[in-house]
Amino acid sequence: MSVAAIVFDMDGVLIDTEPIWEEVRRAYIAELHGRWLPDTQDRFMGMSTAEWATYTSEDLLDGRRTPDEVAEDVISRMAARYAEHLPLMPDAVETVRRFADSFTLGLASSSPRRLIDVVLDHMGVTDLFHTTVSTEEVERGKPAPDGYLAAAAGLDIDPSNCVAIEDSSNGLRAAHAAGMTVIAVPHPRYPLKPDALALASHVAENLKSLTPELVVDLTPVR
Repeated sequence: MSVAAIVFDMDGVLIDTEPIWEEVRRAYIAELHGRWLPDTQDRFMGMSTAEWATYTSEDLLDGRRTPDEVAEDVISRMAARYAEHLPLMPDAVETVRRFADSFTLGLASSSPRRLIDVVLDHMGVTDLFHTTVSTEEVERGKPAPDGYLAAAAGLDIDPSNCVAIEDSSNGLRAAHAAGMTVIAVPHPRYPLKPDALALASHVAENLKSLTPELVVDLTPVR
């Protein structure tokens, strides 16, 4: 097998926004006198917009806001936070540019399209990605493989010739289910589940340690 494409996740890989998503959602749910369950954050990570908005509306807010209202409320708050400060992960821009020199790039993110476009434009790397997919544009969010399969289709490259870079358990499960080789870059605040970690061909401490040579060495010959 030869590696033809790198497919990046966005939140937690290129931008350090998982804590912001958690903070914004927690505050929003608290304001509406909802409840935050022990597994809520784990469930959120990877869900599409429709999925997390429905879950929030029905399970956490008891219908006090509709899913459409929840999505608009939360995404607007996130956009406002992005406007204040967009916390890029260390070496994110350099890593994207480094891989763009050797591979075709795609992106499969659980973020809404509105936020994906803001982030890539802020990073100055929009033109380096041949395709970008939001899970709001596919039937199912992560851990289902839909977003990664759509990214591979958009690149016109077989998933087996793609390497995905992920930080979350559901993201690792999704990329692996799509048939991609998976590299994990765990977020220090959100440890990976053992079953998800076992799916990674390589676990990196940070983006800086990832090189095209490492990726080529990881992928098995089939």
